[in-house]
Amino acid sequence: MCQHQPQCPPADSPDREAAHVVAAHPEQGWSLLCNGVVLFEDTGEILPDGRLIAPHRPRVRLAA
Repeated sequence: MCQHQPQCPPADSPDREAAHVVAAHPEQGWSLLCNGVVLFEDTGEILPDGRLIAPHRPRVRLAA
């Protein structure tokens, strides 16, 4: 259970990535969030129930 004030968004919330980082491993490219989500540097995620969220970085368009 989250002890932060205000509480972190739950893992099934659209803003789940706003949760506090409780363990960071930048050398391996991932962080564990307070809500149990494993967030990868490519923006992919593993939710606590095992579901995978594909990377969702915005696409950058180059000026012509």
